[in-house]
Amino acid sequence: MSRKGENIYKRKDGRWEGRYMKARNEHGKIIYGYIYGKRYAHVKKRLAELKVQYSFSHNNLNLFKGTVQEWLNYWLNGLMRKKIKLSTYSSYRLRIDKYIVPFLGRKQLVQVKSGEVEEFINYLTNLNLSSSTIHSIVTVLKSAMNKAFLENYILSNPCSNLSLSTTTVGEITALSLKDQEKIEQIALNEKKCSAVILALYTGLRIGEISGLKWSDIDFEKNIIYIKRTLYRIPNTENNKKTEIIMAEPKTKSSKRSIPLAKNLKNYLLDKQKIDTSEYVISCKGSYAEPRVISYRFKKNIKDAGIRPIHFHVLRHTFATRCVEQGIDIATLSKLLGHASIKLTLDTYTDSLWENRKEAVSVIDHKLGNATIFS
Repeated sequence: MSRKGENIYKRKDGRWEGRYMKARNEHGKIIYGYIYGKRYAHVKKRLAELKVQYSFSHNNLNLFKGTVQEWLNYWLNGLMRKKIKLSTYSSYRLRIDKYIVPFLGRKQLVQVKSGEVEEFINYLTNLNLSSSTIHSIVTVLKSAMNKAFLENYILSNPCSNLSLSTTTVGEITALSLKDQEKIEQIALNEKKCSAVILALYTGLRIGEISGLKWSDIDFEKNIIYIKRTLYRIPNTENNKKTEIIMAEPKTKSSKRSIPLAKNLKNYLLDKQKIDTSEYVISCKGSYAEPRVISYRFKKNIKDAGIRPIHFHVLRHTFATRCVEQGIDIATLSKLLGHASIKLTLDTYTDSLWENRKEAVSVIDHKLGNATIFS
């Protein structure tokens, strides 16, 4: 039974349950929220706080009268554009226009239900999109809906209890030592500085290599400073399909310093003597954009006689060689500019397998010397 007038009940499992009015649907029907706790006093206190919070919200409702498409445009162009980088804005715009709007765009914002969001996810799945792509699209929708709910533009958030399957990291491919030697020989014979050598011995991303200037390299302190990256992004404001932008690295961890080792330093100094561009990897006196680097790389691998691979494999190869040489994962994470050590671990789990085998073998040696086997 409930305590008189409190909407607090003792459950069969021994916990206390508090119920409060969370919202009303478009037909005026009450939507309840629930809170649980082992102690009655705790539930009572929290329930009182929630009743005040939602009572205030109900008295300050300002329901959005437009469609999902209209809200998304307002959210992205009016609320988010000044807060996010141009590359992020462009990717959000693409996900909204290509995926969200065709399925949900014409619906009234206040009428979107959680079931329709689930249907949207099924729709994305049926498009045979990768798990990571689906996550990125749904993340945009969730962010926009969360903002609408916080601003009292909708009565309830249809994405609040949304669950997605965990993204799986694709298999990481790296060059074998033999193939690495083949492509290095081709790259080292190039007159100008090669993006292949930079990627294999620093682990830089292709956009970071495009944006690297000679002034970013301190040959006295032996440091390479990653200050900018070059993006090719969809252009949403004119008839051009894409445009190139030069910007700071997307995350704080990507803006980093990389030690310059002896052999790479000598290689770069030799190339700098004959270079007339301010960019380390150049094209017609200016930067070489990722498309140009990729085009040159395809020619490299063809000349080296190895299988077709993406330029990003060189970054994976750098990381794999580091793991093979026993570089600790925290150091590798910093070198790669990852946002967290977890990302590095998740990405290079298979590369660490041999290290783990060696580790348990070292410990296992002690068991072989134990007296129980004597």
